[in-house]
Amino acid sequence: MTARTNEARAVRRGLGTVAALVALTAGLVGTAPAAHAADVRSRQWYLDAMNAEEIWKTSTGKGITVAVIDSGVDPSRPSLKGQVLKGWDAAEAKGDETDDRSGHGTTMAELIVGTGAGGGIQGLAPGAKVIPYRISDTKMQNEQKVNAFDMEEAIKAAADSEAQIINMSVGGVHYSTAIRDAVKYAQQKGKLLFAATGNTAKDGNPKGYPAAYPEAVAVAASGKDGKIGDYSNHGDYVDLSAPGSDIPGYCDKSLTRYCDAGGTSNASAIASASAALIWSKNPDWTANQVLRVMFESAGRGEDWKEGTVSNYLGHGIVRPGAHINRGVGAPGDPDMSPLTNTRVGGKEGTAGGDASSATPDPSAPASSQAPADTSGDDTVVAGSGAESDDSGLPVWAIGAAAAVVVLAGGAFAVVRKRRSA
Repeated sequence: MTARTNEARAVRRGLGTVAALVALTAGLVGTAPAAHAADVRSRQWYLDAMNAEEIWKTSTGKGITVAVIDSGVDPSRPSLKGQVLKGWDAAEAKGDETDDRSGHGTTMAELIVGTGAGGGIQGLAPGAKVIPYRISDTKMQNEQKVNAFDMEEAIKAAADSEAQIINMSVGGVHYSTAIRDAVKYAQQKGKLLFAATGNTAKDGNPKGYPAAYPEAVAVAASGKDGKIGDYSNHGDYVDLSAPGSDIPGYCDKSLTRYCDAGGTSNASAIASASAALIWSKNPDWTANQVLRVMFESAGRGEDWKEGTVSNYLGHGIVRPGAHINRGVGAPGDPDMSPLTNTRVGGKEGTAGGDASSATPDPSAPASSQAPADTSGDDTVVAGSGAESDDSGLPVWAIGAAAAVVVLAGGAFAVVRKRRSA
């Protein structure tokens, strides 16, 4: 047995175990009673908080495609009819990429592009499309023969596809050189890859992959009150946060009932949808510019030190309306990655080339890093305000009042430098 096969099996075990992060079949926490289809839209609190109806007057995500690497996506759901393009079953198991045995991938797809038809989930970017890439979880691995390298191959396939954005609401605790290389490849190809940080903050808070790879956008989960979820994994790799708590998703294998649950899976999907909205409005931008605007327009309190990044919230909570409706955020250099501070994946970058060819530019700090004269960790005191502006979000989304983010675990938000690749 080769070392690569052993590594792949270790990573794959991480996908389904309790110590892992976002298991394909579990991934969500705090499941509430099932919601009737007619009640689903009323329970999508974040759409109202984001003033989604106002955003959709300008951008619905039209022209943008999101690759969903997950448990598969069932295109027959009323909310997804016409929204799902031909994908690939990277697991090479029974069925194909449209056979979703858990409902997890289908939920993520609906959160991103659902039309709300038939009482289904209303996606944040209903004008966008999704391409499903099915990978296996531990249950599937135990039941049948699967492709041991499906995750890395799915990432590469998505990177080579027409999709501009890759959503990975899945992950594990094992570092994989092969998967890291695949994530690098996606960055080289000019894609934005969003990944969930995981739901085990209270169970050791392990670092999760692919979220923790520098080339991935690691997304933590927040709630309607602006608090980070106490389940949401955190650390110096968190880049952004997005609504993740108390959000409806499929809770049965028949894909007929929705339950309210919390999870960074939801947050990653909503961050991907936010990127689709911004990119659709600015189709000539590169991934670097879209992400830089997401960082600069993210919600954070006024006492948040400029140039610092929170271990819990990253650059803040996604706020697409701030840019789309009010122009917050500057796109900046199209060729400079705000994640790795390298010239990669831009109009004049090294898209499609060897990952080792990306060149750092120390004279131009990435927006995901602290300024050069900032050293060590700092803290900022958190308050508890709940006022709002035209976005409908609490003040953590604006930074216009004295109160800032209230973190679930205490009254302080640790801010730090984001490491480069």
